[in-house]
Amino acid sequence: MAFVLAGSLRFHVQRLPATGAAGPGRPVVVFLHGLVVDNLSSFYCPLAVPVARAGHETVLYDLRGHGRTERPATGYDSRTAVRDLFALLGALDLAGRPVHLVGNSYGGTLALHAALARPDLVAGLTLLEPPLGGAWVENMLDTLSAAALSLEDTPVPAELLTLRLRKAAHLTAIADDLLNRTSLIDDIAGSRTFTPSDYARLRCPVLIVCGEHSELVPGARELARHAPRVTSIEILPGLGHDVLKESSGTLRKTVLAHLDATADLAARTPRAGALVP
Repeated sequence: MAFVLAGSLRFHVQRLPATGAAGPGRPVVVFLHGLVVDNLSSFYCPLAVPVARAGHETVLYDLRGHGRTERPATGYDSRTAVRDLFALLGALDLAGRPVHLVGNSYGGTLALHAALARPDLVAGLTLLEPPLGGAWVENMLDTLSAAALSLEDTPVPAELLTLRLRKAAHLTAIADDLLNRTSLIDDIAGSRTFTPSDYARLRCPVLIVCGEHSELVPGARELARHAPRVTSIEILPGLGHDVLKESSGTLRKTVLAHLDATADLAARTPRAGALVP
C-alpha cells in the first residue's frame, strides 16, 4: 500500500511493474474504478495483475473520496477528476508518458473525459460498461439520492461491525460520507453529457465492453458510431452491468489483446496537442 500526495490530496495508489516481456515505449495502463462503493481493489485480480504480467506497467488508485484516498467536501466533478489523474501521474514521475486508461462504469466516463482533455497523453481507452448518456445521469441521481436518504443517520455500519462484517461496514460508512457530507451528488448533477462531436474528436483506439442486458448498450453503440477509432465493441451474452465481476476470463483475454494491439501503435504515433475538457 502506498499514499501519494498529488496537488493537495493524499491518494491511495498501487503500482505494479511490468513483469512480462515489456516493449520499450509502451503506455502505462491506468485503472479508473466506479462510484461510491467501488475502489481500486475491484481491478486487482481480474485485470491489473494479468496486465502487469503481460508486460504493461500498471497504476491503480482510489479516486478522490473513495477507498483509502482522502475525502474532501468538494471536487467530485469530471474536470477535477481529470486534473487529479494527471497530477497523480506527475507525482509518480510519469508526467509526459503515454497512458492507456481502463475505466469501469463511471471510471469509463472519466477515462473518456481525460482522452478528450489530453489527447497528447492518452494513447488508448478500454471502457467497461461506460455510462455516457444524459438518461444515465438522471437515473444515477435518483439512485444516489435514495441511497443518501437511506444512509443518513443510519445505525447500519455499527450493526455490521457487531456482526464482524468489517468490510461491509467500512464500505457503508464511506458511502454515507460521500453521499451525505460531500458535493458528489451535486457534482454529478452538473455533469456535462457527451455529444457526437465529442466522440468525433477522439483520436486514440477504443475498446468498449458491455453486458448484453445492460441499459448502457445504446450509449456504447452511439459512441462506436461517431468515434473514428473504435477498435471493437464487445457485447457479452447473459450479463448486465457486471462484466468486471462476472466475466473475468473472457474480459481478460479481450483487454490484453486490445492492449497488445495498441501498445506498438502508440509508441510510433505522434501525439496530438492538448485540448480543454
